[in-house]
Amino acid sequence: MTPIDATFSLVDHHGAAVTEQDYRGKWVTVFFGFTHCRMVCPRALGRLTAALDELGPTADKIQPLYITVDPERDSPEVMRAYLEGDHPRFTGLTGTPEQIERAKRAFRVFARRKDDPGDPDGYAVPHTAITYVLDPEGAYATHLTDGLDDKKYTERLREAVV
Repeated sequence: MTPIDATFSLVDHHGAAVTEQDYRGKWVTVFFGFTHCRMVCPRALGRLTAALDELGPTADKIQPLYITVDPERDSPEVMRAYLEGDHPRFTGLTGTPEQIERAKRAFRVFARRKDDPGDPDGYAVPHTAITYVLDPEGAYATHLTDGLDDKKYTERLREAVV
């Protein structure tokens, strides 16, 4: 039994409808988060970007995806602006709240809106901090946890895709 279903039907940060089928033939990393996240997401995206830089040409085989858990704020335009500057390798994915809920269930991701007086909109969305790695056929290959040190994180990613 596979630990996750790895299916989704969402919209990319250019406004195009996509499913997991659109990424067949490439290794895919999937991280769920949101653009207003103050700590976990910037750290996770930075860590994966650094790991991809470390992999050199091997990184060309990998498509990193960033799926929002906050579709109310994270439109395609917001996702694009957030990723293009610091994380241009990533494709941001969003959708309706129902589409995001289905994707979260498929990947067994926890995320729930909670009041946060420190956020300008008054809420945050605590969420699972796991990077999933899918093989070129879209099957679960491994996952990388937030607890791995940077060296081990990069080694595990390299081992999965070579």
